Amino acid sequence: MLYYLIPSLIMFCCGVYGFITRRNMIAMLISLELMLNAVDINFVVFNRYLHPEAMEGMMFTLFAIAIAAAETALAIAIIINLFRVAKDIDVKDLNKLKF
Repeated sequence: MLYYLIPSLIMFCCGVYGFITRRNMIAMLISLELMLNAVDINFVVFNRYLHPEAMEGMMFTLFAIAIAAAETALAIAIIINLFRVAKDIDVKDLNKLKF
């Protein structure tokens, strides 16, 4: 079990670090997806070791992957529209959109 949780912890920590340090919205989105994938790995691992006959963790993981894909598509659409208006996708420059 530890062999799966350590890479998941490293993935999650890399995602948090990337989300906090990046100013580009695409890089922040990639970091968020990295964190979500680490959580999905944890769901499957804990389901496998706590209840090996049940499939709730795996079904929840599939549901979370589908939601993450929809969230990513929506976020990319918003980022593209922000780029069309502001010509930049840095988070620090988003105050240009205020009226």
